[in-house]
Amino acid sequence: MQLSIILKESEKATLQTQIFDQIRTMILNGQLRGDDPLPTTRELSAQLGVSRNTAVLAYERLIAEGYIRTKPYVGTFVSPDLPDTAFLSAGVEAPGAVKADASAESAEGAEEAPHLRTHRLADPKRRRLVADFWVGRPDSRTFPLKAWGQHIKARLKSAGTKLTTYSDPAGLLELRQAIAKHLAPARGIVCDPDQIIIVGGCQDGFNLVGRLLVKPGSTAVVESPCYQGAAFVLESLGAKLHPVPVDHDGLDVSQLPHAQGALAYVTPSHQYPIGVTMSLQRRIELLSWATQYDAYIMEDDYDSDFRFVGSPLTALKGLDRNERVIYLGTFSKCMGPGLRLGYVVAPRRLVESFRRMKMLMNNGQSWLEQAAMADFMASGEFGRHLRRIRQLYRERRDALLEALHKHFGECEIYGEQAGMHLVWKLPDSFPSAEEVEAKGLAAGVGVISLATGSALRFDRNDGGDRLLMLGFVALSEKEIQEGVARLATALKG
Repeated sequence: MQLSIILKESEKATLQTQIFDQIRTMILNGQLRGDDPLPTTRELSAQLGVSRNTAVLAYERLIAEGYIRTKPYVGTFVSPDLPDTAFLSAGVEAPGAVKADASAESAEGAEEAPHLRTHRLADPKRRRLVADFWVGRPDSRTFPLKAWGQHIKARLKSAGTKLTTYSDPAGLLELRQAIAKHLAPARGIVCDPDQIIIVGGCQDGFNLVGRLLVKPGSTAVVESPCYQGAAFVLESLGAKLHPVPVDHDGLDVSQLPHAQGALAYVTPSHQYPIGVTMSLQRRIELLSWATQYDAYIMEDDYDSDFRFVGSPLTALKGLDRNERVIYLGTFSKCMGPGLRLGYVVAPRRLVESFRRMKMLMNNGQSWLEQAAMADFMASGEFGRHLRRIRQLYRERRDALLEALHKHFGECEIYGEQAGMHLVWKLPDSFPSAEEVEAKGLAAGVGVISLATGSALRFDRNDGGDRLLMLGFVALSEKEIQEGVARLATALKG
């Protein structure tokens, strides 16, 4: 058989990416159904006039993301695990668009919270350790200081009145254009710069989304366990948290509530804190749930720049055909949290509401940092920086896995395929994660239990007390090896 694929040499996307995108679109649009046969890579390369290796790489990426599968000695087929009812058509009208004044209505009758729970940040007084496996902290030694300084100086020379006047609260247009250009190939998200709102990191984004969509008493679906920073924001705005368990395939969508107008907070690419990746089937089912129940999904893609196995996975937002996903990205992990730069990609129907709410929250982020980041991205230096630190972090992840296996034998590990931390499920013969954490600190090694790592647990029988979080990107390979060796000695003692 032949597929209706048209390749354009003028496209910036590689031939491999064009093949991947077009076959994926055929599957999502229902042109190709479960168990439909696909041409062999040899047939496809001959049809399109490309090398066989190009076709092989495109198929490997489709297999990795669960769209297709191979049967040895039989052929390649569309995955049968994708339910026909889950394919979302761009023409479906999504119900319940939120009006621009929804935030004012949600504020009526709200009572002042007697106590606000807050998430935990790294203790600035944390004593010097031989190796601190803190999570979510990039390596300060990798910050592109020279290039960043040059962009700052160049912008200051031509700043004019930009430092003394207010700018668009939604963010500098040049930066929003650069982000939109980056997201298309990197995360599979096609959006207009107008859909992007610049915020002060994901925490600021949680507040923006929550203030717009949460009403007192409304349902907020969260993963169990989940990130405290997001859950506590939703809770502070009066939402009723509805925890849904996470397993090896991510959020268990079979346990989603049958509640109209809910807001769901998820981390599908690298679940926080456990690190698993949500399967493609569950992503599609989650999108179907949101459409059916007029819900919105807040996708926190906090460390998706770092994937070490296979190609980057398409973001949930990239699969969304009915504008139900609100995407949150950040520069805190790939650059540094001190910049306080992140962004929200809003559904088109909510863009004006988001802009108005952002204006109520503040008058925009710092112009200088936005301008420097826009230049850093436009120059190509951002892409080179990501490739460099992705390789460096992969080597450090490998060093951590090797050290764990060396000192502890076979280890049950979660989340090692992506992100800035992995999770070690402690053997039953070991003390609890909190006890291991305490023993590690006494030996000069910082390892993190879920509670210390700002993870919120709803079920004390979920096995979370056996899970130890290990951030590896801020440590050298030597520090990683020394830290694991010391931890092993402390536990044996």
